[in-house]
Amino acid sequence: MVLLTTSSISNFLLALFITSSLTPTVGPSHRPWPEELPEELQALDIGPRTRIDPDVTTRSSTDFGRLMHALPAAVLYPSSVHDIMTLVQFSYSSSKPFTIAPRGHGHSLRGQALAPHGVVIEMTSMRNGGCDGEPRLSVSPEGSYVDAGGEQFWIDVLQETLKYGLAPRSWTDYLYLTVGGTLSNAGVSGQAFLHGPQISSVYELDVITGKGEMVTCSEDQEPDLFFAVLGGLGQFGIITRARIALEPAPQMVRWVRLIYMNFEAFARDQEKLISLDDGKKGFNYVEGSILMHHNVGNNWRSSFFPERDLGRISSLAAQHGAVYCLEGARYYDKAMVHMVDKELESLLEALSFMPGFAFKNDVTYTRFLNRVRDGELKLRSQGLWNVPHPWLNIFVPRSRIIDFDRGIFKSILRHDNSMGPILIYPMNRNKWDRRTSAVIPDEEIFYSIGLLWSGVHAWEWLEDQNKEILHFCNQAGINHKQYLPHYTTQADWMKHFGSKWDIFVERKRRYDPKALLSPGQQIFTSSMADNSCSKF
Repeated sequence: MVLLTTSSISNFLLALFITSSLTPTVGPSHRPWPEELPEELQALDIGPRTRIDPDVTTRSSTDFGRLMHALPAAVLYPSSVHDIMTLVQFSYSSSKPFTIAPRGHGHSLRGQALAPHGVVIEMTSMRNGGCDGEPRLSVSPEGSYVDAGGEQFWIDVLQETLKYGLAPRSWTDYLYLTVGGTLSNAGVSGQAFLHGPQISSVYELDVITGKGEMVTCSEDQEPDLFFAVLGGLGQFGIITRARIALEPAPQMVRWVRLIYMNFEAFARDQEKLISLDDGKKGFNYVEGSILMHHNVGNNWRSSFFPERDLGRISSLAAQHGAVYCLEGARYYDKAMVHMVDKELESLLEALSFMPGFAFKNDVTYTRFLNRVRDGELKLRSQGLWNVPHPWLNIFVPRSRIIDFDRGIFKSILRHDNSMGPILIYPMNRNKWDRRTSAVIPDEEIFYSIGLLWSGVHAWEWLEDQNKEILHFCNQAGINHKQYLPHYTTQADWMKHFGSKWDIFVERKRRYDPKALLSPGQQIFTSSMADNSCSKF
């Protein structure tokens, strides 16, 4: 294999990189076969499942973020993995190649699952099983793993594995996301400090590369592709199956929230809790949030608190502008409840939260993991779910988290009136495998910060605020990394990947040389042919 030189990488990038962002597109009321796609596609066995009618393409032209719109030329509803292979192979071998984007639940934020003028694959059409008869969810109790189709929701995975008393050990906060979607990013939540992100719990993958080849890969078999795809933003292949590690599932969760007025004490206690690298001694889950004076009661996380306690917290936040909420959870079985009471009491005695502001709930394990669902249904009933979501998710190194608090929470956001939770919690770098494509700060402890805005009316203003936050970080020299990254310049993508950039480009050349996959990330363009790669 010939390695890329710095000079050849630069030339390759100039040929590849997209120079314009996704733009709004509106389809006509009736469409003939789109000129962007080869007519031969109609004659393939996937032709009848390849839809071009405007109502279908319009549904696949936006995502949860509702910030970007791009109309695909067609939408494939696969009935099997073979359908996906057929589509990719056809595009790769065609004299008129087109881009392809797998779409799960469409929960991306900035067009990452869009394929302007290309083909969107609605992966969830296989969610209830494909026509090939192969099960899309299969649990091995003996091996303590589950084989899950890339299109499966995590709630499906949970419900199936619980039948065997087992469950994955690392989660996202929201379970109505697909396996392939979260593994293409990382998959983080409050368990990540203990078990790493979801990509740290994967044994094996089935991947369809940008050449249309089906490859089974793992740490021992085709490891380069395996680690490329994990956190790879969909750039190297389409995940059609993941083998995910399982552990015994607990029955119950002791769910705790503690209120702080002092950020330093809040952060110090969070870091103390994640240093207890054993769920038997401390919490199995650690997160945190900022409760600004104006939004204590207007986001879905507030439903944890009884109404009278919510009033006390609101009053406290009004006095001080904001308060900090440390959130922890301890898993247990019903027979262990008295032991949990004693151990939790000892644990809380070592923390510095405000006296009288410790709140506890006992819920089932399923109820805890699926906690966001109730908030979603409530927002849907109020017409507040399908609105623009100009979210900003970043990782901040521990050494600069106090600066971030002072510059962002106590300054830029102090007089902000936006809706939505603000999450903040630390993670341990040693739980992340550096061989994956995922990018995190170069410190042993770093914080995940999620500004989960809902832009009901003035989402443009929230976008400007996000830019102000990023500008502050850049000016202050805070070496942050975006999670669910979105950039529009080559320089920003190179800065984001840092030392991983050269290998990221080399892997793109190797597994998707025509840059067909996931164009909505706006990293590469499909203008490159095979022969332009051969010299690298």
